[in-house]
Amino acid sequence: MKVRAGLAVAGYVASVIVANMMTASMGVWPVGFGLVATAGTAFAGASFVLRDVVQETAGRRVALVALAIACAVSALMATPALALASALAFGMAELLDMGVYTKLRKRGWVRAAAASNLIGAVVDTFVFLWVAGFPVTVLAVGGQLVGKGWATAVVVAPVLVARVVRYVWSRRVVSDNAVRG
Repeated sequence: MKVRAGLAVAGYVASVIVANMMTASMGVWPVGFGLVATAGTAFAGASFVLRDVVQETAGRRVALVALAIACAVSALMATPALALASALAFGMAELLDMGVYTKLRKRGWVRAAAASNLIGAVVDTFVFLWVAGFPVTVLAVGGQLVGKGWATAVVVAPVLVARVVRYVWSRRVVSDNAVRG
């Protein structure tokens, strides 16, 4: 469990840092469908799921410490405006993410992660774009949300599929045993 928690923390911190580095060096780029997003959007989206994993494996306190470390390291690698925007956006979004995730966790990991990531992504998008000085347009907001949505889906979808397969398999085994019994 400690190895899993360590990997989750490392992945979470790295996702925040890489998101800021990519945005600082590449700015905005097209993501398809006429939408644009900051270059680090996918990594920012991944950070929400990874934060949930950190909370799950290491606890809320460790998740908050990891967020502080990621923001501090990012501040050293980005422009002052980008560092401030990132710290405010990640801080606000991750705290809301944590609140929603914690409240919904008893109803299942996938539900908690999907709902908390949606809230986090929306808050992160608006705060980051506005504070960093990027345009807050339908195309920019849409692009950010699409990118963050894909990042969440890449992690949440396999977990959901595995749970459905496990459920179907367990029902099949129970059914087979009932026929034999």
